[in-house]
Amino acid sequence: MPARSDSTTLTQRALNRALLARQLLLQRERLTPLAAIERLAGLQAQVPRPPFIALWTRLDGFERKQLIDRLHDRSIVRATTMRATIHMMSAADYRAFRGVLQPMLVRGPEMVLRDHVKKLDVAAIAKVGRAFFRKKASTFDALREHLAQKGPKIDARAPAYIVRMHVPLVQIPTDDPWGYPSSAAFGLAEDWLGVAVSVEPRPAHDLVRRYLAAFGPATPADAQNWSGLQGLRPVFEELREELVTFRDERKRELFDLPGAPRPDPDTPAPVRFLADFDSAILGHQDRSRIIADEHRSKVSTKNLQILATFLSDGRVAGLWKIEKKRKCATLVIQPFAKVPKAVRTELETEGEALLRFVEPDAAEHQIRFET
Repeated sequence: MPARSDSTTLTQRALNRALLARQLLLQRERLTPLAAIERLAGLQAQVPRPPFIALWTRLDGFERKQLIDRLHDRSIVRATTMRATIHMMSAADYRAFRGVLQPMLVRGPEMVLRDHVKKLDVAAIAKVGRAFFRKKASTFDALREHLAQKGPKIDARAPAYIVRMHVPLVQIPTDDPWGYPSSAAFGLAEDWLGVAVSVEPRPAHDLVRRYLAAFGPATPADAQNWSGLQGLRPVFEELREELVTFRDERKRELFDLPGAPRPDPDTPAPVRFLADFDSAILGHQDRSRIIADEHRSKVSTKNLQILATFLSDGRVAGLWKIEKKRKCATLVIQPFAKVPKAVRTELETEGEALLRFVEPDAAEHQIRFET
């Protein structure tokens, strides 16, 4: 039976502190990048820098080389996973969850291409894509050129997208300072890892457990929003006996792991800089535990970018960016409201450390607040 009845109500502040604890944002932890990425259930990584910044803000003593080494020794991979977007995951988790996510990945081309996909032989396209990447690691630009050679009238963008969703591929790290150049080559996951990577659909129970460990307490809709999978309510129901349940202030039922951290709501939360696409922002359908609804449009752009933000008292309180001019790197902090003096001091201290991490070669570092 559940360890606690659903009569217990968790406030927004309680949910916030639980999220911060799971996301390693209450204090920097002494963890390896591999252990941290598994704890966080992966890091979104369309752009090379954000995963490095995400680990810097969470781990004590993190250095860029620590993650780059794990990418090169193949214990961490960068591949298409949750929400059909590029993530960094441990190789073990990628192998375990690639099949779980396959129904969502298959649905991607059907939703994006709609009737056009019915005119294509998906299985044949996937076979061609697999053979192309088996020859050697290559880019998707090269794949599109290869596919275009199949016929003078073919639009190779759609087949290339099908290959991305149907064939397990990983991006191959290079000697780039952030692990990957702007257009990194892909290779077959099984070739890179030396073991088969199954795309056979599998039950989502373990994925839900990992999600709750990183983002709970949460609803099935939250887990669906994070993973891109649909129909997870039955999975939660099948797990009910091993989970605990609560209610939020809107009386919605929340599920969680019995032993997962749920700190006192009054636990202090330090200022933290979050990278673009940070997991803490993207982990729920209802994100009000970390960002006010009126601020969501300031964080999300029309082209689906999630901008870099900073937390004050555990909640998104503004944006940040780094500008580089000649030898000077400037951290531009854009608060949503007036910043108390103590918080400003904290932002300056943390910001100076962030600048040293992101722009170590800059001769000068500056911080500028903008309204």
